[in-house]
Formats: sequence, C-alpha cells, structure tokens
Amino acid sequence: RVDGFISVRGGGDGGELITKPLTFTGRRLVVNFATHEGGQIGVELQDAGGKPIEGFQLASCEKLKGDEIEQPVTWRSGAKLADLVRKPVRLRFVLKGADLFSIRFRN
Repeated sequence: RVDGFISVRGGGDGGELITKPLTFTGRRLVVNFATHEGGQIGVELQDAGGKPIEGFQLASCEKLKGDEIEQPVTWRSGAKLADLVRKPVRLRFVLKGADLFSIRFRN
C-alpha cells in the first residue's frame, strides 16, 4: 500500500488528530485511509487559532468510508479549498474505526 507503513488509528471509541497550522497550495485535499466495519473519518478545517472555518465544519464534511488511496474530501456546503490557499489552517480529523495513512493537497 502506498504510504501504508504507518497510520494514525482511531479505534472503536474514536479519536482525533489536529495538525499544527500549515499553509498549502492545491484545490483538493485527498487522503489515503481505510475504515473498518462501521468506521468513518470526518475532516474539519480550522483557522490557526483552532476555530472552525465557515463551510468546512465537521458537520458539513461528507464522511469517508471504505479503503482508498487517494480519496478527495468534500463538504456539503460547497466551500472551495482554493479560497484558503496560502492561508494558515489546521486540519482536524475525527476517526472512528479507521486508519489514516497520508494526506495531500492536489490541483
């Protein structure tokens, strides 16, 4: 598996990973992940201070399920990642019964 030598795992009780503030280029966030039976991953984008960014809240994220190497993350709000290019953001991943192997921003 590409990038599969290590993962962040959220067990059955769930778990979270929040990145340090980072900047990016690209129009899509893609993730390499695998969920187990009943598992899922949600993603929220936050400003550098940890406040959820309008349109990118966890509740608006289309939950990720399955086993994918390069799955785009989407939000029902229709918000565009391109609006946040080169601005500091934190990524909050909420994992339940899931492994997150890698993340990447792509054009």
